[in-house]
Amino acid sequence: MSTYPSRAIQIDQHGGPEELKLVQVSVGEPGPGEIRIRHHAVGLNFIDVYQRSGLYPAPMPLKLGMEAAGVVEAVGEGVTHLQVGDRAAYASQPPGSYCDLRVMPAKSVCKLPDAIPFETGAAMMLKGLTAQYLLKRTQPQGGLQPGDFVLFHAAAGGVGLIACQWAKAMGLRLIGTAGSDKKCALALANGAEVAINYETDDFLVRVREITGGKGVKVVYDSVGKDTWDKSLDCLAPLGLMASFGNASGPVAPFAPGILGPKGSLYVTRQTLFTHMATRESTQAMADDLFAAVTSGQIKIHIEQRYTLEDVQQAHRDLEARKTTGCTVLTL
Repeated sequence: MSTYPSRAIQIDQHGGPEELKLVQVSVGEPGPGEIRIRHHAVGLNFIDVYQRSGLYPAPMPLKLGMEAAGVVEAVGEGVTHLQVGDRAAYASQPPGSYCDLRVMPAKSVCKLPDAIPFETGAAMMLKGLTAQYLLKRTQPQGGLQPGDFVLFHAAAGGVGLIACQWAKAMGLRLIGTAGSDKKCALALANGAEVAINYETDDFLVRVREITGGKGVKVVYDSVGKDTWDKSLDCLAPLGLMASFGNASGPVAPFAPGILGPKGSLYVTRQTLFTHMATRESTQAMADDLFAAVTSGQIKIHIEQRYTLEDVQQAHRDLEARKTTGCTVLTL
């Protein structure tokens, strides 16, 4: 069987960015339901940090990376939605996108419209599909209507900037939080109605002021430990607390009984790959995202680029909250 050389980023144990090693690997032919794809650009995400650090434990050695874009080189038996030569992009389990070339399940790989460049495709899939399932599929009782207030933490991050734009297109009044005035300005420029610097302002007090004491219908929270308690108090009665990340650390256990006095609240912990469980749902979500990007409703902001060799620095900058928008590894 033919094999093809590729560079890849691998860790042999959980730990800091120094564990990220550039290795040479051989890539074979795709089996049934698989493709081989040659990447043109790779996306960087906070989930990569969770997997590297051990917050999300995984068997070793582990190749990292959850999204990329490139060209399909080979197609395995049973794959009908992709052909050799297709431009394609994905957000996918298992990890392993930090590489030149890989064989992977075809189920979550989508044909990339010609109007979307490879770097944009690599930067937008995991974050854009996350914003899609949050705003369109993770909704409070009665859904979301134009004019409704929502609170979105880390609004200047990769998911946040997409969510700001998408929420505005849906007519929602998004209140964003971020950790600096510069990041707040970025959220406002991308469609947030209000942006709160949580380093200098109490976001709970501000949310209550902005909503006339009523609270928001839903809080979308990828920060975790540091924002959790006050976020619950930002919710209107029957509101939804939608947790989808732990950038500041995991949320501590809490007694469900507190949700009653706070307004009979709902709490959910979401993950993208539950929503992407089938080929059909993945394609439907991707079609919604592609339409929003190609129409100009959503612009994907790539603010940082690193080479594959500089992946350690990319992780350091991401963890230090030095990044805004999306980050890609160039090949």
